[in-house]
Amino acid sequence: METFDDIRPYRDDEVGPAIARLCNDRAFITFAGRFAAPGLSNRLRALAYPALRVLIRRKARRLRSVDDLQHLMSGYLRALLQHTSDGMTVCGLDDLDLTTPHLFISNHRDIALDPTLLNYAIWLRGHATTQIAIGDNLLGTGFLSHLMRVNKAFLVARDVSGAKAQLKAMRQTSAYMRKTLDAGESVWIAQREGRSKDGMDRTEPALLKMLQLAYRDDARAFADWLRLVRLVPVSITYEIDPCAPSKARELFFTAKDGRYQKQPGDDIESIEAGIRGFKGRIHLHFSPPIDGDFGDADELARHLDGKIVSNLVAYPTHRYARERLNGSNATLTETSPRARQAFFDDLNACPPEHAPYFLRQYANLVENQLAIRPV
Repeated sequence: METFDDIRPYRDDEVGPAIARLCNDRAFITFAGRFAAPGLSNRLRALAYPALRVLIRRKARRLRSVDDLQHLMSGYLRALLQHTSDGMTVCGLDDLDLTTPHLFISNHRDIALDPTLLNYAIWLRGHATTQIAIGDNLLGTGFLSHLMRVNKAFLVARDVSGAKAQLKAMRQTSAYMRKTLDAGESVWIAQREGRSKDGMDRTEPALLKMLQLAYRDDARAFADWLRLVRLVPVSITYEIDPCAPSKARELFFTAKDGRYQKQPGDDIESIEAGIRGFKGRIHLHFSPPIDGDFGDADELARHLDGKIVSNLVAYPTHRYARERLNGSNATLTETSPRARQAFFDDLNACPPEHAPYFLRQYANLVENQLAIRPV
């Protein structure tokens, strides 16, 4: 795969040098320190910087492969879920033959957690984790690119100018994904570019067309392509979205000004908020691989939407938001005290003009399920 060096994940022999680069990046040590010592003030954390760097370097010396890194990170992830959620449930995964590669496609709510939790669920079953597709717009934060690529992420070109350049980038991504699947590794990709900030989960037909590019000589019909890639829809639901206030802000300014100008550091702030914030209950639903023929990408996208949306969980937070927007005297019940507190803390932190956009994110999960016929 030498032709994919600019986008592929780091190999086992590249893990050590990549970690060494991270250990020399003050931004990364600062980022890691907020997780290693969350109770410290910024001033004390700055004083602890040398010790944190030594600690991370000491742990990094034991890493010889990507599997070593993921095994190390699994312990941190387990502790993270214990402290920032009311537990994660998984459905449908045991019915999949994970000895063969699959192309997983899911709704997208959180930059880092969506693929991380999917891989964690697979890893807990004793199977190899997937490679994950991330937008190269995250390269704006240098250490994040290294951190993701050392953890099985490959880069997907975003904001490419010109039709020829766009087609070249799409062909490269499709070819890389085919090589990965043909080599026996599974792949995860989101159903759309960027997170669903308004709570309406929809598959981009253009994404499906891109995925097919590398198969056109062997599988012109959708049915043939689906048999080759074993496309598995995955539904990911969070009872609480820690990024909902920032998404509401973006939605408000998009509605007000026609666009939202992303600021430097927005992505890393979203990643940190999603990881550190309280998420309530989390549910992952793995559907069976898609089969059958479809007339075009739009038809397949609608089918995927039906699978993904119908298997989301409408938690009390989603139902409460919908009832409140509809003007009823709603109360938030059947949820944990911590989840209730987190929801109202987030809502009350929003300026009044942002609040409807905050509530709409939650309410739209229910509206979406009512609008889409399950398949």
